[in-house]
Amino acid sequence: MFARLSRRFGVLIVLGVSSLLLQACSPEAALPNVSLEQARAEHEAGQVLMIDIRESQEHATGVAQGVVLLPMSQVAQRVAEIPKQADQPVLLICNTQNRSRAVTEALQEQGFTNIRYVNGGMSEWAKRGWPMVKPQDLVGAPKS
Repeated sequence: MFARLSRRFGVLIVLGVSSLLLQACSPEAALPNVSLEQARAEHEAGQVLMIDIRESQEHATGVAQGVVLLPMSQVAQRVAEIPKQADQPVLLICNTQNRSRAVTEALQEQGFTNIRYVNGGMSEWAKRGWPMVKPQDLVGAPKS
């Protein structure tokens, strides 16, 4: 009987430890993120710098007014353009959140502590009918 209880207890411990490890290793649990609604509110209030990391051809479909356009393919070369100060919150947005989550993780590995990614991304932003502009309509954006 003691052996059976010991085995059950051992299984419970293994299951509990496995569950904790899965939670700790989950990218969503480890990476700071923000809902689309919160991102829009913070962006429009001027509380954050939002960087759209979609590629140029994706930007052409429309972007949120006031975002910084920095295609993911250029992040490594232009990383100095991303504020690193803790008091300058930065939101990364892509089409769905997959790329922005990956870039958030990479930037955290480089010591950035002020970066969050936006859940839902620009595809969800567009589905909701939220305002978008063409990149050339952004203030200070180069004209094509």
